[in-house]
Amino acid sequence: MNSWINNIANKKFFDPNVFQPKLLTTLKNYNRAQFQKDLVAGIIVGIVALPLAIAYGIASGVTPEQGLLTSIIAGFFISALGGSRVQIGGSSAAAIVIISGVVATTGMSGLMAVTILAGVMLVLMGLLKLGDIIKFMPYPVVVGFTTGIALVIFSLQINDLFGLQIYNVPSEFHEKWMSYFHNAHKINYYATAIGIGSILLALYWPKVNKTIPGTLIAIVLTTVVVAIFKLPVETIGSRFGDIDSSIPKPEIPPFDFHSFRTLIPTAFSLALLIAIESLLSAMVADGAIGGKHRSNTELIGQGVANIVAPLFGGIPASGALARTMTNIKNGGRTPIAGIVHTVVLLLILLIFARWTKLIPMSCLAGILVVVAYNMSEWRSFVAIFKNSRDEMAVLVATFLLTVVFDLTVALQVGILLALFLFVRRVSKTVDIQVVKDEIDSGDYSDDPGDNLHLPKGVDVFEIDGPFFFGIANKFEEAYKQVQKPPKVRIIRMRKVPFLDTTGVKNLTAFYKQCKADKTQIILSGVSDSVLEELKKGGLFDLIGAENIFDQIEDAVHRAEELVA
Repeated sequence: MNSWINNIANKKFFDPNVFQPKLLTTLKNYNRAQFQKDLVAGIIVGIVALPLAIAYGIASGVTPEQGLLTSIIAGFFISALGGSRVQIGGSSAAAIVIISGVVATTGMSGLMAVTILAGVMLVLMGLLKLGDIIKFMPYPVVVGFTTGIALVIFSLQINDLFGLQIYNVPSEFHEKWMSYFHNAHKINYYATAIGIGSILLALYWPKVNKTIPGTLIAIVLTTVVVAIFKLPVETIGSRFGDIDSSIPKPEIPPFDFHSFRTLIPTAFSLALLIAIESLLSAMVADGAIGGKHRSNTELIGQGVANIVAPLFGGIPASGALARTMTNIKNGGRTPIAGIVHTVVLLLILLIFARWTKLIPMSCLAGILVVVAYNMSEWRSFVAIFKNSRDEMAVLVATFLLTVVFDLTVALQVGILLALFLFVRRVSKTVDIQVVKDEIDSGDYSDDPGDNLHLPKGVDVFEIDGPFFFGIANKFEEAYKQVQKPPKVRIIRMRKVPFLDTTGVKNLTAFYKQCKADKTQIILSGVSDSVLEELKKGGLFDLIGAENIFDQIEDAVHRAEELVA
């Protein structure tokens, strides 16, 4: 935060050294042994990513091949330009809620514009070194919207999971579930068996074999069963037709200033979501490999990926924790593994695309139910309920807004609530004491100094904590303790780490009130940063350099002169 502020103050908006892809770093000492490990890891991750990419594309309201193209194109740029050694990127479960909403309201052209806008915002976040700030997103907000997204994803799968074949599923959460209940008599028991079987395979197959993913086994097995026995269930082919295995030509979305302006809030929420998910994934990966990612470079890489992918029909992409951890467990330690994973997906698209149309929709729905469960963080949700009521309120508000309204509203309101609660908590730690007789002289030491006797007609207002907009009422409370205005009032600021613009304004108003009471103000223990803010706000000139001191002893001597 401080480095970002200093860069702006020095007019260094973009640091040329902020973009340092991990690929270039790791290639310096790259060897054949590591390439073999990356190759194996990349192949396995590509196989793991296949069913997820298809499922995320369909759940987002686009075609299966668009989900695959996203993991291929965006995944390549995230690995090649990102700031993590092991991050695997591609189509994301968390973005399904935003994507499906945009597609339903503005179509593919609107989704392209939103994704590109989000990509530009991510690049700017990285160039402005905001990577470290985003990592401090309040935890209740993250858990609230993540759990809400999981519930929304789960609710989106009910139609396909039970083969209800509702062709116009309502977008509102409660209306969607009412529609499911009203159409419960249409349940397809073959589709239900396939969906539940896919869930069980995805959950319990790792106990049999940890190398081959259970999701892939579920897809292969259910596809073969449906094809052999010709079961009456909906497949990718029956809904979407043949899968296009070609790479489309790049297309720039039409520019409309009015639409552009209305899409900015959604694009910002999408950029924030991608940043949070990607950086959290990179942080968890760091702990697993003992590394350290470059957060700002990661944001730039994510931004470029989300700018390029939509040009080829792709959807929003981000770092994916499950695929990243699969990469780590199978020996991947450089971005080469991530690039190999995109090559594997490309080969699958080019060679085996025609077979994907036989995959049952209920199988993909079952896989997404497992994804929703894994990302729900229900244990963290329950744990936060044991914390303070403030955090619980932020959690519940973010969760309900995500489910009932949309993620854009949930993120904005959740962050605002967390900010207000933070300000309130910090303001409670700030204290202003009124001293009238003796005061400790220890300004820059933890050990108390000798007590200084205050002359008659002199009091001290000692501020303990940051002087910012959240403590405007503190001076009023302290002022009420004084029955008769003194001749001199020393404002001791040795424990004030910073002073913001509102703090300067409040302090100026307090100065004018004291002046009306014919009380002279003296400042003591003013740090360099606080002094700079006083000069910018004009309060330095009002009080006068002769009444501003570093040490309390000098301030008391000055007070003695004024009351003599």
